[in-house]
Amino acid sequence: MTTVHEVVSVTPERGDAGRFTTRFGRPAAVVLVLLCGFTLLLGFVNKDRCTGPAFDQWGRTQPDYDERNKQDVCYSDIQHLWIGRDIDRHVFPYVDGGINDKGILVGGSVEYPVLSGLLIWAGAIFAQNDAEYLLYSALLMAPFGLLTGWLLGKLARWRALLWAIGPPLVLYAFHNWDLPVVLCSVAAVYVVHRWNRPLVQRATVASVLLGLGFAFKVYPAAFVLPLMLFVATGGWRGQELPAGKKADVAGAVKVGLASIVTVVLVNLPFAFAGYEGWLASFEFQQLRRVDITTNSIWYWGLRPFIGDDPMQSLVGVLSPVMVLVSFAVAAGYGWLRFRREGSYPWIAVSGAMLCGFMLLHKVHSPQYTLWLVPFLVLLRVRLVWAFAYFVVDLAMGIGIFRWFWAIEFGQPAGIYDSFSAQAVMIGVWGRAALLVALFVVFLKARDVTEDDRDDLKFLRGAVAAKG
Repeated sequence: MTTVHEVVSVTPERGDAGRFTTRFGRPAAVVLVLLCGFTLLLGFVNKDRCTGPAFDQWGRTQPDYDERNKQDVCYSDIQHLWIGRDIDRHVFPYVDGGINDKGILVGGSVEYPVLSGLLIWAGAIFAQNDAEYLLYSALLMAPFGLLTGWLLGKLARWRALLWAIGPPLVLYAFHNWDLPVVLCSVAAVYVVHRWNRPLVQRATVASVLLGLGFAFKVYPAAFVLPLMLFVATGGWRGQELPAGKKADVAGAVKVGLASIVTVVLVNLPFAFAGYEGWLASFEFQQLRRVDITTNSIWYWGLRPFIGDDPMQSLVGVLSPVMVLVSFAVAAGYGWLRFRREGSYPWIAVSGAMLCGFMLLHKVHSPQYTLWLVPFLVLLRVRLVWAFAYFVVDLAMGIGIFRWFWAIEFGQPAGIYDSFSAQAVMIGVWGRAALLVALFVVFLKARDVTEDDRDDLKFLRGAVAAKG
C-alpha cells in the first residue's frame, strides 16, 4: 500500500490533541540555520565597522567615534554603553547600583531587566575595549538568533526566511540585547504547538518561557493572557478540555501563575542583594522623557502642538492607558473569533498586542522590529506586509543615524533640505501606519499551526490518489 512518505517528501507526526504536523526536514533546517548564521555574520560586520583601529585609556574606539557611528550607520547600543554603565569596570549589575537625582544610572545598574543585565555583564568579562565587548556580546547572543531561526523553520518552514535573511537581522541583531527575548517568545509558541504533552503542561512551560522573556525585555509577559484564554477554552477546537467541563479555568490560572512565579524567582535575588540598584532599572524607564531619541508617534505627533512639560505629563498617562486598551481590544476580538471558529487565536492576539505596544509605547527603538518579525512568520499574512515594513524600517534604521549626524556635525538637517530627515519621517509614520494595519490584519489571520490539519488532508488525498 502506498504510504504518505512515498507520495511527498514530508512525513506527518503526531501533534497535540489529535492534530498533525508536517516536519521541516533536517537538511532544510540546516540550510535555514546556515543562512541565518551568514546573516548574523553580516550583522556583526556591519556593527564592527564602528570599532577601532585605536582605543583611548577607557577602551573607547578612536578616532572620531561619535561621528563615525552615525555617519557610517554602524552605531550599536552594545558598543556605546561600554562607557557609562560601569560595564568597562566589570561591575556586577544592580547590587551596588542606583539612580541619582539627575536620572543617571550609577554603580552598575542598567536600564534593562535582570537577565539582560546579566548578559550585558557576561559579555564584558574578558573585554578590555568596546570592540572586544561587541565581539564577545555577539558571540553570546548569536546562538539565540540561530535557535530562533531553527524553531521558526520547524513551525513555519521556508516562511522562516523572513527571519533568517531579512534586513532587520543585519541591522539589529547586535544593536542591543534583543535576540534572547525573541527566542523566549518563539520557543513558547513551539512548546505549545509541537511538544507532545497535555495542553496545560505545554502551556505552563510556555508561560515560564514568557516569564523569562519578561526578565529580558518585559514585552512577552503580555502574551500570557491570550495563552491563558487558549488553555481555558481547551486549545484547538476545545479538544483538550477536561472531561465534562466547558472551560478549564484551573488550568488557565495555573498557566498564569507559572509566569508570575518565574518573574518573582528570577528577580528576587537581585532585589534582596541590592534593592535600589534593581529598582533603578524600572525607575529609569519610568522617568525617561519623550524626545528626539525615542522615535515614537507621541514625540512627533504632539511636539508641534504643546509644550515639553505638558507633553511629558500627558504621554506619561496616555501611553500606558492606550497600550492597555489595545491589549483589551485584541483579547476581546480573539474571543469573538473563538465563539465563531471554536479556537482562541492566541498567537494572532499576541501579535496584535505587540503591534499595539510598539505603536503606543513612549519609546520605539529601531531594534523592536526584531520582536515583530516572528509574528510575520507565524501568522499567515501576505508577504507584502513584511516587505512593506522592512522598507519603512530601513528608512528609519538608516535615516535616524544619518539625521543625528547631520544635526550634530553641522550638515543640512531640515525636512526640506535633508533626505535623512525625510527618511525619518517616512520611518516614523510609515511604521505607525503599518502597525495599525497589522494590528487588524494579525487579528484576522490564521497562524501557521492551523495549517497542520490542512496538510494532513492534503497528504491523505495524495495517498488516496496513488491508490
